[in-house]
Parts: sequence; C-alpha cells; structure tokens
Amino acid sequence: MGGDDGGVGNSAYGRKKFRRSKAHFADRITADGRDGWPVEAGRYRLVVSRACPWASRALVSRRLLGLEEALSLAVTDPVQDDRSWRFTLDPDGRDPVLGIRYLSEAYDRREPDHPGGVSVPAVVDVPSGKLVTNDYQQITLDLATEWTDLHREGAPDLYPRALRDEIDALVEDVFQDVNNGVYRAGFATDQEEYEAACTAVFRRLELLAGRLERQRYLVGDTITEADIRLFTTLVRFDAVYHGHFKCNRWKLAENRVLWGYVRDLYQTPGFGDTVDFDHIKRHYYQVHTGVNPSGIVPLGPDLSGWTTPHHREELGGRPFGDGTPPGPVPAGEEVPARGRP
Repeated sequence: MGGDDGGVGNSAYGRKKFRRSKAHFADRITADGRDGWPVEAGRYRLVVSRACPWASRALVSRRLLGLEEALSLAVTDPVQDDRSWRFTLDPDGRDPVLGIRYLSEAYDRREPDHPGGVSVPAVVDVPSGKLVTNDYQQITLDLATEWTDLHREGAPDLYPRALRDEIDALVEDVFQDVNNGVYRAGFATDQEEYEAACTAVFRRLELLAGRLERQRYLVGDTITEADIRLFTTLVRFDAVYHGHFKCNRWKLAENRVLWGYVRDLYQTPGFGDTVDFDHIKRHYYQVHTGVNPSGIVPLGPDLSGWTTPHHREELGGRPFGDGTPPGPVPAGEEVPARGRP
C-alpha cells in the first residue's frame, strides 16, 4: 500500500514499531514534462489495489476527472504472495498491457535493488515498462492540476487554488491522525503506543464530525481532494479498522454525522462505484498475518446501510460545483457484485 512494502514483512506487523516510509520514486507527470514525464494520453498505466486506501484515492480522482481513456487501469489481486502485488486477476496472471506478472517487475526496470518495497498506487510508463512514480501523496494532486487538458467536460475542480492552503492544512491533520493513525493503532507493539494512536483517531474524527455537522463537504461547498482522502479511510472503517485494527471506541455507523457524510459520498458517482468491500476485507484479514494469524475473514459487517438515504443534501452544497457527474463506469472496470452492498 502507499508507503509500505505491500507484502514483505506483513507477518512482522504488530511485532515491530510501524513507520510509514515516504515514496522513493517521486517523479511527477506534468503538463510541461519537467521531470521527463509529460502528460500524454495513453502513455501511462495506473496500477492499484482496490483494497488499499492510498490507491483508492487515485481511483476516485481518475473517475471524477474522466481520465479513464487517457490513463489506463490495472487492478492487482488483493492478496499478495512473497513478491507482493500480482496480476492474478488477469488471464494467465499477466497484466494485458504491461505484460508482467508482478508490479515489482516495473520497479526493477526503473531501479534494480531499489529501497522501500513495492507499493500502490503506482504509475508505469507503458512504452518502457518502467515505474514513474509511487508518490501516493502527489499523484492525485497532479491528476487534478497537471492533467487538465485531458479532463472530461464538466470535470470538478478538486484542488481549487483559492482553497489550497485550507485543504493542505486539513489533509495533513487527517493524514496524521486518521489515514495513518488507524495503521499506527493496528500495528502498535505495546498498549501505550496503541492507546495514543487510537485516542488520536477518535479525537480527530470527533473534530471532523463537528465540522461536517454544519457543512456538507470538508472545504467549501463542493467535493475536493480533502473529501477524497477522508473517504477512503472512512469507507473501510467498520469493515476492517474497527475490528482488525482495534479502533473500536465506536463504529462509524454509530456516528450520525460521519455515517451520513460517508454514505453521501459513497452514493455520489465516482466514489462508491470504485469500492470493493470483498477486496478490502480479504486483503487486511488475510495478508496482515502479524495481526490476524488465522487469516480468517469475518462475515460482517452488514453492508446494506450504504445505500440508505443520508439527507446530507439538506445542508446544500454542490457536489461537482459548476460541473457534472462522471459517466458510467467503463466496461471491464465494474466492481463485481460480491464486493458491493
């Protein structure tokens, strides 16, 4: 996943202190190509796991901005082997565009013996087969601001210039206490470390609930990068973080404001249609053997509530600003029925 090794060392989680590493490959794909990687339709392939919250950010952004034809998509198996993310969901176990069995092959083509493991999201240069970037913090910002010539008509502005300082400050707090906080709680090695992380998670969630009780979205009256980054953690909360990571002071479904907020986003085109609960549950419970040695995947929670009315529209707000919703999910990218409520 974003910033971890995505496979190697999973049995050590819960036994050694958890630290999320920075992306080793931080090249950017930009309109002017200043890092040697210019924005170009069809040149790059986005590799994700639907289980991973960091990769899911890029999935949501790509859908909202209408970049499906410009930036092709590869989806990995949610359960890795000792070589990490693999393309076993594809015929013959190979990505049909890159022709590789493991994402690590694209990493190795870029830099043999690279440090930092193999993480998603990753963007690969199709002609060379080399990894371009695994910078999960920057990828979505660049999709929103550097890929504008390839955005669909009616695409929302996910990173409005006038709101960037506020968005940046908020997402940093959310990253420290919530996005990364659930991992620090789940992979804690002692009681004190766990309690500090878990306390911070729920303190921040309560602050966010207070903010969202008054407004439909986190910053301004439209969906922004801030909402995407919070959503991908909240949508996994009751399914995995509450039990698997012991963030169990309360379930998200027990918090009126946050439950309404995350259902509102889930029911918005571009959000829920990227979520695969089957992949999410199988990855966390089967891969993190240091936390869940049995590998047993729980049957719950009941997912039927995700499609119930949320009434958040009463707060106003315009989900896509002056734009429009994205179109239907492209053929071949639909989430299988077993992964949906």
